[in-house]
Amino acid sequence: MPVNISEASPAPSLFSPVSLGKIELANRIVMAPLTRVRAGSSGIPGDLMVEYYRQRASVGMIITEGTYPDHASQGYVGEPGIATDEQAAGWQRVFEAVHAEGGRIVLQIMHAGRGTHPDINGGRRILAPSAIAIDNKTFTEKGEQPYPVPEAMTTAEIRAALEDFVTAARRAIEAGADGVEIHGANGYLLQQFLSPAANQRTDGYGGSPHNRARFVVEVVTAVAQAVGAERVGLRISPEVVLGDVFETDRDDVLATYGTLLDQLRPLGLAYLSILHTEPGGDLVQELRRRFDGKLIVNNGPFGGQTTREQALQQIEADHADAVVVGRALIANPDLVERWRGGHPENEPRPELFYGPGAEGYTDYPFLEAA
Repeated sequence: MPVNISEASPAPSLFSPVSLGKIELANRIVMAPLTRVRAGSSGIPGDLMVEYYRQRASVGMIITEGTYPDHASQGYVGEPGIATDEQAAGWQRVFEAVHAEGGRIVLQIMHAGRGTHPDINGGRRILAPSAIAIDNKTFTEKGEQPYPVPEAMTTAEIRAALEDFVTAARRAIEAGADGVEIHGANGYLLQQFLSPAANQRTDGYGGSPHNRARFVVEVVTAVAQAVGAERVGLRISPEVVLGDVFETDRDDVLATYGTLLDQLRPLGLAYLSILHTEPGGDLVQELRRRFDGKLIVNNGPFGGQTTREQALQQIEADHADAVVVGRALIANPDLVERWRGGHPENEPRPELFYGPGAEGYTDYPFLEAA
């Protein structure tokens, strides 16, 4: 029988709606989780953060900056947390502001693992899969300092970290978040477990790809059971070297992330977010197949600022269901309108990405003011 073209579903575009689990997006532009360190020493989102996220509510979905689930896991000075009721109340104001503008927002839960310092996390212990330090320095309130050698986590401490993720997810959903994203990328705790360079354990959480994936599987599964899989996303960054998390053997990468996604597939998560230099390449698309759910992609800082043409191409080539955008959204709170109409864009000011104030944060002009 001939196909009735008028009844056929139109091909998706960057500006068409999409559902990620229970999260309904008006378009396929997703705001990247961008560390901006504006939460002060309390880690409580304040008026400045409320306004920043409110301004960007026209994107299909906002993923918040990485947010620590317990104080010891804080990775940056000025990073927000969701370890206390006061921090959750601060986030509630953010979520309400975004929802008032018709937006969708998920909170990214990020445990830094060995990627922190006692002068960042209040003098607390530094825990990681193995007692291997990052060979670099980090910025603390006392200036740049070398990363310390972490303590290898006991089984009980692994379980406690899992419970911190679950508690943080519950707090976020109760505060009004549309969902949560588990940060399993960028060299932080969960990727430290996945990487053979950072994880040299000899127990059930180390060694084989299956064992190295075990903690991530347990965390995501527990969070999904606590708040509903249809409100949970996972971010991964296979082969991306950040924080000395080296993943140089493609076969091992595919085995590790393949077994991870094979085990998570039955959960029916809202989405998988992959940071990689080649979103349309063989590795990412094979992991997409193994996940068998909605995929959002991000080429991160590797290819320069994501352009309108690149984002359009990712959707038109069916490399993903939505595109994660970072720096262009820092500089253009109304980026959806600018891209939809082909309007000029503000240039980002990288020297102001990290800092305490409104400059370079909430003062980028909108189209009508430009």
